[in-house]
Amino acid sequence: MATWEDVERIALALPETGTAISRGDRHWRVKDKSFVWERPLRGTDRKHLGDAAPDGPILGARVEHEVAKRALIDTNPDIYFTTPHFDGYPAILARLDRLDEAELTELITEAWLNRAPKRLAQAFLAER
Repeated sequence: MATWEDVERIALALPETGTAISRGDRHWRVKDKSFVWERPLRGTDRKHLGDAAPDGPILGARVEHEVAKRALIDTNPDIYFTTPHFDGYPAILARLDRLDEAELTELITEAWLNRAPKRLAQAFLAER
């Protein structure tokens, strides 16, 4: 079961990453671009999701494109979901408390790679 402390630790271990607050929620950024963030459900989200609306903490994360978002949802709908707010936008919502550390690390790292400048991402990948 992942926590916000895990998100903080994993995200800040990535190069040139920092934390910002937007609308009262934490965002982890690389070069002023958010790649993961706290995303509490809003009233319109809850209305859309109905009984399926989760109660726990929700992590928003950038993905490469809509196909990647759909693949995550189709592969593991108990963890990943979206709302109409994110239609046409390359981002996914995840039930944080259902992610294990390996999956959380992969999600955060992939989100970072999608937002980091190309040279920074290439340097990071070359060091792995």
